[in-house]
Amino acid sequence: MNSNAFNTLSYGVYLVSAGNAEVQNAFIANSVFQISASPCLIAVSCNKNNYTAELMLKHDCFSISVLPQDYDAALLGNFGFQSGKNIQKFAKYAFSLGETTHCPIVKEHMVAWMECKLTHVTDAGTHLLMIGEVIDADVVSTEEPLTYAYYHQVKKGTLPPNAPHAQPVKEVAASAPTKHSELEDTDTDTDGKYVCQICGYVYDPAKGDPDCGIAPGTPFDDLPDDWCCPICGVNKDEFEQEC
Repeated sequence: MNSNAFNTLSYGVYLVSAGNAEVQNAFIANSVFQISASPCLIAVSCNKNNYTAELMLKHDCFSISVLPQDYDAALLGNFGFQSGKNIQKFAKYAFSLGETTHCPIVKEHMVAWMECKLTHVTDAGTHLLMIGEVIDADVVSTEEPLTYAYYHQVKKGTLPPNAPHAQPVKEVAASAPTKHSELEDTDTDTDGKYVCQICGYVYDPAKGDPDCGIAPGTPFDDLPDDWCCPICGVNKDEFEQEC
C-alpha cells in the first residue's frame, strides 16, 4: 500500500484545548470537521496517548481554535511537538474560559474559535473520535485559515508524532517525490544540513530560510544566535547535523 495516497486528503490545522480553570492542555489537530447542522456537532480525532484526551473525557468539553496562515511557529511547536505530561503548555499562552463549559479557549492570533460540550466518544483504533455540540463560537480575524497542505508545501512543516494519518513512505524513484520536507530533494548533497530534534525540520544551507531573512548559501554555523526553527520555534541548540 502506498501511504502517500493519504497526503491527497484535505485537512486544516487547529488547536484543540481541554480542561478547566485549574488544569489545561491542548494539542495540534488536523482532523476536525462538522458532522451535523442541527444540533451543530463537531468531530475531533485525538490520539489515545494525548494528555488532552484525558482532560476531554474528564471534563466533558473541548474548544477548537483555527490557526491562521501566518501562525506563530513557537505556539505550534509548543502545542504540537511537546507533551503536556512533561510541560505546562499554557505557561506562556493566554486563554479565556468558556462561559458554559469553563473550558480553556485560545482566541488571540487565531481566525476563529468554538466552545464544545462533549456528547459522544467512539473508539477508532489508535485514536478516539470526540464529538461535541458547539455551545458558542466566533470569528476573530479575517486572515486565511492555515491548511495542512499549505503547512507542508509552503511552510515545509513536518508531521506531529501523534497525527492520525499514516506516515509517508519514502519513494526511491525521482519521479515520485513526497510532499514532506524531511524526505525532499534526495538527489542533493546532505553535507551541512541540520535536523530539528523536536519537529524534524531540516535546515538546508543551500536553500537557507528566506522567510526569516536567511539567504540561500548560509551555513548553519553562520545563522544568527536568535534564529529559531520556522516550524516549532526552538533555538539552534535543538538541531543536530544530519548523518
